Amino acid sequence: MTTTQTGLLTADDLLRLSAEGFRGELVRGMLRETMATNREHGFIVVNLATELRNFVKPRRLGSIVASDSGVRLERGPDTVREPDVAYTSFERQPRGANRTSYAEVVPDIVVEVASPNDQRNYPAERSEMWLSHGVQLVWFVHPETRSIDVYRTDQPMITISGDEPLDGQDVLPGFSCHLTDIFDE
Repeated sequence: MTTTQTGLLTADDLLRLSAEGFRGELVRGMLRETMATNREHGFIVVNLATELRNFVKPRRLGSIVASDSGVRLERGPDTVREPDVAYTSFERQPRGANRTSYAEVVPDIVVEVASPNDQRNYPAERSEMWLSHGVQLVWFVHPETRSIDVYRTDQPMITISGDEPLDGQDVLPGFSCHLTDIFDE
C-alpha cells in the first residue's frame, strides 16, 4: 500500500482495500469504516434509485449509481465519500467516463438514508458537506418518520412527508414521485 509522506492513505489505497473487503470512506487521507445497514435501508435505496433511473434513462439525462460508488471530493490528502444514491447529469459527466475508478465529478443530486445509529446533527452535516463540494440538491431520507429533508445551497432546509411529492426541482425538472413509492416494498 502506498501512502503520502504524512502517512495518509490515497484514493488508490482505498480502492485496493475495497477489493480486499474493506467498506468505508476516506476523509482527508484517514479511513472511516462504514457498517452494513438494515433491510429497510436497502429497500429505500433500491426504490429511490429505481424511481430516478426510470425517469432518467429513457430521457438520456445522466447516470444513477447506488451505495458503495465513491466520489472523490478532494486531493492531497484525498477524500472519497459514498452517497446512498446519486444522479449525475451527462452535462456534468459525459457518457463513457471511466467507471472503474471513483467519480471525479460531483453528482447533481445526492441521496442519503439515515441509519439508526446516526447522531442527531449527522443529516445536516452530511448534507452540507455534499453541498459545499458542488452538489445541487441533497435528499436526506428518514425511514423512522417516513420523511425527507431537502437541502439546497443558500436555501432553508424543507421536510416533506405524507402525501407531498418528492420532486427534482430545477435540478431534475419533471421528476416527481410519491413517498409511498420510496418507503413501501
